Amino acid sequence: MTEATNAAAKRQRSGKPAAGPRPANAARPDNLVDAEIDELPAPEPTQVGSRKALVYLGLCLVLIGLNLRTVFSSFSAVLPEITAQAALPAWAVVVLTTVPVTLLGVFAPLAPVLARRFGPERVLLGAMAVLTAGLLLRPAGPSQLPALLAGTAACGAAIALCNVLLPGLVKRDFPHRLGLMGGLYTTAICASAALGAGFTYPVYAATGEWTLALWFWALPAAVVLLLFLPVALRQRAVRHQLVKDGVNVWRSPVAWQVTIFMVLQAMMSFSVFAWLAPILRERGVDGATAGLIVSASIVLQMLGSLFAPALAARFRDQRGINTVVALMTGGGFALSIFGPLELVWVWAGLLGLGQGSLTAVALTLIMLRTRDGHTAAHLSGMMQGVGYGLGSTGTLMVGQLHQATGSFTAAGVLFLAVGLLAALFGYRAGRSRFVGN
Repeated sequence: MTEATNAAAKRQRSGKPAAGPRPANAARPDNLVDAEIDELPAPEPTQVGSRKALVYLGLCLVLIGLNLRTVFSSFSAVLPEITAQAALPAWAVVVLTTVPVTLLGVFAPLAPVLARRFGPERVLLGAMAVLTAGLLLRPAGPSQLPALLAGTAACGAAIALCNVLLPGLVKRDFPHRLGLMGGLYTTAICASAALGAGFTYPVYAATGEWTLALWFWALPAAVVLLLFLPVALRQRAVRHQLVKDGVNVWRSPVAWQVTIFMVLQAMMSFSVFAWLAPILRERGVDGATAGLIVSASIVLQMLGSLFAPALAARFRDQRGINTVVALMTGGGFALSIFGPLELVWVWAGLLGLGQGSLTAVALTLIMLRTRDGHTAAHLSGMMQGVGYGLGSTGTLMVGQLHQATGSFTAAGVLFLAVGLLAALFGYRAGRSRFVGN
């Protein structure tokens, strides 16, 4: 590693901002948040023996990302079949679509604590083991509802740990390829949702068993678990001490505006994963086509997530882009529910571009609204805990409204309102201000 790279790494660990104009720095795709930045001694990169081993580690991290959303989209792709064949009560459907998102917020604060005790690589390994076990458990057992509930909860907890620790590992292990690795990692997460939506129903159609369609997604998780096993076990455990630095984000109005913006985008984002396929199928779209529409929408999310952060940071503030993408997302979701069915690909495309951009700009605000790495890590933790915890109410409300009214029309009205609220808080969060000012 060169002296310049060493200096850059030391600046990151100390939390000091790099030289140069801050907005341009915040626009770079390599600004991943390190959740362990408050630790002493500073966490070291993963120990690898050669350049080939480093490439192997990068492949493992990307493949982990490729397993972090299949649990959401695969379940919704065959939800009508599961509901009918497993005789699920309406309350169970609502719980199964809500619990994993809630647990993303509940278990997120636990990730740095476990990493200090066992090391981030071993915690990631354990999370992948729990994720694999949860994916195997979901369709198992003579009484399928308890297995579905326990397996889904395990998956949500495991994904929460991965969500928090993966960005820091990518940032520490690839300081010379942060743009490439950051892009591959974030694209893999979006791709995982698209794969779950697009391939689950064809597996069901080929086998005739929804249990096999869900079990299928345990296979890639198990493969990644075995691939990552030697890397994680090679690392030596180092006890770290928590030394908090940075401002108290919980007392910052700017931090709360950004966090509520995150809550509202999460309400729409995970509702898309949980309910878009069932919405389309209730409108008369066959299962395979519904899966393709959801997959295409998620692929367009990738496109939005690639370009929105750089575009957002080019402006003096982000009020305009935040407002536009929030309205695109809420409008696209509502039109997918009650817009003309012959234009459903257009509505799903509008939803995908809006949602991908909305998620990306919400996460970009972590960097744009903070002055140092410590404050960014604290704001990220606040956004994940509150954002996912309260964001899960979106899937909950969709399920309850459908149960109460017998259709998804009320949910369309709900997401028009959520889109308007996201535009309002996105406008306020987009002002050129900083947490702690």
